[in-house]
Amino acid sequence: QVQLVESGGGLVQAGGSLRLSCAASGSIFSINVMGWYRQAPGKQRELVAAITSGGRVNYADSVKGRFTISRDNAKNTVYLQMNSLKPEDTAVYYCNADRVGGFRSWGQGTQVTVSS
Repeated sequence: QVQLVESGGGLVQAGGSLRLSCAASGSIFSINVMGWYRQAPGKQRELVAAITSGGRVNYADSVKGRFTISRDNAKNTVYLQMNSLKPEDTAVYYCNADRVGGFRSWGQGTQVTVSS
């Protein structure tokens, strides 16, 4: 199994920045893809960004040019750098890990709130 712990959420003004971290433990060498999802009140959970074990990245159109996903394999940690934040970015952000064999793990979520 993989355990994921997110950190770095908080309250920021519009235009500000936050960096989220996701530390993985457990069967970390079986992970193919790690990513960030978010869920705002009344909305479905949506993919924000993902990164493969080889470093290939993918972003939602709404965050391209503002968010950057990266990973530090030595620290077993994935990051989401969020710049130029907008009120519509307000959501609970969840880290996920997809393992070989189709196994999916989720973190507990961290709240990001962007004020106008």
